[in-house]
Amino acid sequence: MNALGAETPRELRTPLTDLLGCRYPVVQTAMGWVADARLVAATCNAGGFGFLAGATLEPDRVEAEILRVKSLTDRPFGINFHMFQPNAAQVVDLAIRHRLRAVSYGRGPDAKTIRRFKDAGVLCIPTVGAPKHAAKAVELGADAVTVQGAEGGGHTGSVPTTLLLPRVLDALQVPVIAAGGFFDGRGLAAALGYGAAGIAMGTRFLMTEESPVPRETLSRYVAVKDPAQIRVSAALDGLPQRMIDNPYLLHLESLGPVRRTLFALRTAQAWRRQNGLSLAQMASLGVKALREHGYTASQTLMAANAPYLIQRAIVEGQPDEGVLPGGQAAAMIGAIEPCEAVILRIVREACERLDALAAMRADSTHTDAATVRA
Repeated sequence: MNALGAETPRELRTPLTDLLGCRYPVVQTAMGWVADARLVAATCNAGGFGFLAGATLEPDRVEAEILRVKSLTDRPFGINFHMFQPNAAQVVDLAIRHRLRAVSYGRGPDAKTIRRFKDAGVLCIPTVGAPKHAAKAVELGADAVTVQGAEGGGHTGSVPTTLLLPRVLDALQVPVIAAGGFFDGRGLAAALGYGAAGIAMGTRFLMTEESPVPRETLSRYVAVKDPAQIRVSAALDGLPQRMIDNPYLLHLESLGPVRRTLFALRTAQAWRRQNGLSLAQMASLGVKALREHGYTASQTLMAANAPYLIQRAIVEGQPDEGVLPGGQAAAMIGAIEPCEAVILRIVREACERLDALAAMRADSTHTDAATVRA
């Protein structure tokens, strides 16, 4: 029995658990402003693997947050970052210095940076949304790949997990982690059935007791019952991003080109002041976005909208004054529970489904044998 009084499921070992050193093949993603030390530690202590949101931590807080995770758990964990963030080199150095188990990222680190991680024993696990990006990541040295289908929250592609996952599995030889639309044990069993080594979830962990998201905002996530209310829009930063439908998103979508440009300029200025960046530093980030990520001038201009408006809802607890990124799985989650309860239930359900499938196969084999004898 565990601390919650429930039966602890048996160990569910896969190539992912062997790679990460966790008990269960369940990964908590590095959601910006959500995946803090408390949430990461709770995930790891419950048998999963957590990624700290290094991409949205202020430079003077990164090491302190790493140390805080270490004070709350003795289990391995990871951190995420983007190469275009101002303190990317700092996060890389700290991940290596503190011997973190893994780093996650999008399209970013070059082969030289990845080699630094690998030489230090830090696993490289990028998140991708297309087979060609998965193949390129492995070519550069990725140890595993997280593949997010269209059902996932935040920036996302258009191909659902059920179609994207098998294409990537057919193309890669490294462990693949399935993401996008997962929230229960049936999903974990299905992902393992496809051939994935585990699942990664963001929204499911955002909606837990250890999540730092204010209750006013969490109540909005719990209230959503229709997956169609969690839709993709490019109104926030010019890129497709899945968010919960709310008045502020509708307001953004109603802005014409001129008003949207003025709004983006005001947001960029506010975000610059909030982060203590100079105009030269902002310009440098813009140039990187244009060169390294293929953003258009319009998307680059709107880039500050996302962090500024997400923080309003996710950090400040003003769900009507910002935007609510989330996966469609939010509509399937009816309550806020502890991480341990969530993870153990998911694993228990997955084991039950896998056992049922094994029993079906055994019954079929027995029937076939009996038919042959007859």
